[in-house]
Amino acid sequence: MALARARARARAMKVSALCIISLLIIIFSKSHALPSSSLDKDSICRTTPHADHCNYILTSNRLHTIFDYGNISIHHSLSNARSLLASVEHFLRLPSTSLEKVRALEDCRFLSDQNVDFLSQVSDGLSSFNADDLDALLSAALANVETCFQGLESVPLASNIKDRLYRLNGTKSISVSLAVFRHWDHGDFTVTRRNLMVPKSDSIIERNSPLSLLMSTDKQVIHEFATGKKDIEMLTNGNISVAQVVVVSPRGDGQFTTINDAIAAAPNNPGDSDQYFVIYVVTGIYEEHISIPKNKQNLILIGNGIGRTIITGNRSTADGLTTFNTATFAVVGKKFIAVDITFQNTAGPTKGQAVAVRNGAEKSVFYRCSFEGYQDTLYAHSARQFYRECDIYGTVDFIFGNAPVVFQKCNIYPRLPLPNQQTIITAQGRTDPNQRTGISIDDCVIKATGDLASSSGAKKTYLGRPWKEYSRTVYVRSFMDSLIEPSGWIQWNRDYDSTLYYAEYKNNGPGSSTDYRVNWPGYHKDISSTEVDQFSVSNFINGDKWLPATGVPFNGDFH
Repeated sequence: MALARARARARAMKVSALCIISLLIIIFSKSHALPSSSLDKDSICRTTPHADHCNYILTSNRLHTIFDYGNISIHHSLSNARSLLASVEHFLRLPSTSLEKVRALEDCRFLSDQNVDFLSQVSDGLSSFNADDLDALLSAALANVETCFQGLESVPLASNIKDRLYRLNGTKSISVSLAVFRHWDHGDFTVTRRNLMVPKSDSIIERNSPLSLLMSTDKQVIHEFATGKKDIEMLTNGNISVAQVVVVSPRGDGQFTTINDAIAAAPNNPGDSDQYFVIYVVTGIYEEHISIPKNKQNLILIGNGIGRTIITGNRSTADGLTTFNTATFAVVGKKFIAVDITFQNTAGPTKGQAVAVRNGAEKSVFYRCSFEGYQDTLYAHSARQFYRECDIYGTVDFIFGNAPVVFQKCNIYPRLPLPNQQTIITAQGRTDPNQRTGISIDDCVIKATGDLASSSGAKKTYLGRPWKEYSRTVYVRSFMDSLIEPSGWIQWNRDYDSTLYYAEYKNNGPGSSTDYRVNWPGYHKDISSTEVDQFSVSNFINGDKWLPATGVPFNGDFH
């Protein structure tokens, strides 16, 4: 009997131990949102342009999960960003620093500070991020570093400044982080991404959203909300709610006379709140240089229509500024929306780079807006962006940057350039093969302005040129008038011909023939519907997940 009782106790202890182990396994598995699939570092490092640096920072092959590798790479990226920011601030404090250097260093401080925020968010809560958001954030961080050093390269720097900053730039570490998360299999995110198919949608719009009401052609409704004649609670029943509506009027019959004052009055850091601060800008010409910072999120700027509400400036690189700082209107505060406004840079064709709008705002939208300039009109700098039913005017590289951006149902108007220039529509700046960035032009119209049309026999217009090594641009279902040069595309650097990705799909019009297009290895004229789908609103900027709430119409796919 004693032996039987001992055996029974042993069995009970074994069962209890198994239950405890099972419970611990369940608790542990639920405490990690990231997957735990094994992967050796060599397979990761082969996918980055910086394999040696990758092997240096991912020191061990004994790590078991993407989560482990991700923590290491993000830690290195954040450490670099903090060190770069500290060094930039140190050099800015030196009394001998020239104005030219100060301007370039101030750009670096702005961009490095933004990267410290980005990477701190990831480091503090890696398991809470989905794959698409990580892609967008890390791609934007890499674009910020590249922009900082482009500005530094444009001014003469002392060798000690240059050496120190370049040593800390962090480009390689962020590139490794991108490579790591390219292998992150989380939900609908796959290693190849090419097979990613988001459920399709046809002209999705949340027609009952507050923004749909505010975008109505009768702007009197906005005045009524701003003056209390209509209850603001009426605007809180959709997917987004409106916290406040204010009016900007130069006549003094609104709460503010300048747009900058209205932006300053908006709440700081609403975080993940869905409440929007709406600024209605009445008809008028606003000679203001506007910069919406990172802590001014969820802003909606609504005008009275193209050519009626005009924000204008004339800064250019001829004034000794960096391209980054020439913008008439700049925004980085996420979830920004602009409707029915003209943005201008009137510096003219002889003064070089002169940006009308610089956009680095995550999940931003421009709807029924106009962008008017010459060289470098619209700087789609970084972060996911969408433009719908907009007009874009310019001469050289007038749509450029390194954002994941879709232009849909827009009018693109090349203007007459200087005698020694060619008209070039796009200059996309992707610098890493793992960046999910590029320019997607869908269902747009490309026509010459009157001055270019009258001299079109002497001037050539190109669809784009590769600003950086992995430049990526696609034209889909768009009308191209006869101004387009038969070769379509023009070189910037011959070495980029095989690493770029350019494609055309089902375009129409006299300039759309691909019979005489360039024969570069990176140019594709016969892509499949599956391949082009990766550049749709749904897949390229994940628009199905955030655009419906804005009330702005969009087509999720190309079919």
